[in-house]
Amino acid sequence: MEVDSNGMQYYMNHQVWKPDHDKRGLGGDQLMMALSSWDLYYNYTGDESVIDNMKYMADYYLANSLSSPKAKWPDLPYPYNTDVESGIYDGDMIIGKGYLQPDKAGSFGFELVKLYKKTGDKKYLDAAVKIANTLAVKVKPGDNDHSPWPFKLNAETGETGILILDQEVWFQGMDKDVKTSGQKKLESAYTTNWIGILGLFADLIKLNEGDSVIYQNAFDITVDWLKTYPAKTNKWGPFFEDIPRWSDTQINAITYAMFIMENPELDPDWKETVKSIFQWVHHEFDDDRYSKYGVICIDEQTAYRQPGNSHSSRQSSMELLYWKLTGDTTYVRNAVRMLNWATYTVDNDGKNFYPTNAIWMTDGYGDYTRHYLRAMAAAPQLAPESSDHLLKTSSVVNKITYQLNLINYTTFDNKSQEIFRLTSLPQKVKVNGTNLKEVADNSSEGWTWQTLDAGGILTVTHTTGNSISISK
Repeated sequence: MEVDSNGMQYYMNHQVWKPDHDKRGLGGDQLMMALSSWDLYYNYTGDESVIDNMKYMADYYLANSLSSPKAKWPDLPYPYNTDVESGIYDGDMIIGKGYLQPDKAGSFGFELVKLYKKTGDKKYLDAAVKIANTLAVKVKPGDNDHSPWPFKLNAETGETGILILDQEVWFQGMDKDVKTSGQKKLESAYTTNWIGILGLFADLIKLNEGDSVIYQNAFDITVDWLKTYPAKTNKWGPFFEDIPRWSDTQINAITYAMFIMENPELDPDWKETVKSIFQWVHHEFDDDRYSKYGVICIDEQTAYRQPGNSHSSRQSSMELLYWKLTGDTTYVRNAVRMLNWATYTVDNDGKNFYPTNAIWMTDGYGDYTRHYLRAMAAAPQLAPESSDHLLKTSSVVNKITYQLNLINYTTFDNKSQEIFRLTSLPQKVKVNGTNLKEVADNSSEGWTWQTLDAGGILTVTHTTGNSISISK
């Protein structure tokens, strides 16, 4: 992608790609989504340039986005560049300068911890601790109309609640750009996008970095609120920075479903909770305009009922994970068909066009990519049968190299489990130079093999080291 007028890569300035350069700035979660996807994509390919790009995005954003250390909400990133090609992130797309979104700050902090684990560079961990410190001391119990942190607030003053917009506002309409002006009220006291913050707190507690006591308190308050309110009321909005009114979203609901599937100890009834969320999403967002091709797709949000490539593939990946964990096949057939459908948004040259309007950096790249990788992690049968790929790790992969008959990789943690799709049965699996045994299941250190029509699925469980080699 081309370099923009300020010398930055185009995607550091704009949320939509157009040949004549779109006039809007960054998407609220744009860089965080990319960091999330690139982490998984590096594991899948071993392409070192992916890590270089992760550092490029994180380094520039850290240097040019943070609120003042003296602000009431210090050391948090602003999500938007109000002067689009200035190279400075200083506010919110709708409200303007000085406003930020705590949920997006938490997502950035979570990705910074993973980047620290991946690269060993402590500056990412230090920045994540500062973000966590601000968020942890600002948490509140919340209620039906107020989340533990507001959706949008002024970093300097802490102002939140009902905000008056008296300015000209551009935002993406149903099929074209729409311009409105005059006074608008925006309720910014509530959102449900807190999974990044929970991941940030949990990782720092595990690393014993920062103040584990206040992090655990904030974590517990947030989990209790999510279980008490949106998980029961299905009030799952808002998420998108460019919508100047209330909107329920599939992304918040399904991201929470992913969180409790990955952390079932937090909800003893997680199976029913996830199924209830799936049912709500299908009731609220099912789109049958492609049913003549045998697929029901998923709309983006209540304020924009259009089928989305990222949203449909997100739904697919989590329904496949639910099948893996429970054996329930209810959603599997349509999940795979949604994945197939969403590939048609990608042109031969890599342009990923949202089905109804534009080439979004979020939906088409950062968000979209990770859902296919997560889908293959849940159902390795869907991964390519003609090449070798790491599909999932319970740790973070520092380095991985793929050779014709040899895969070498290191993980951040000694105790970890990885899932591969391989073209053939491995001859040896070693951890720190010691042979691992083939075992009956994945509950103890060793490796298991599941034969498929072509190649198979290798699962490696290691507890005594973090340097693994797979010989074929």
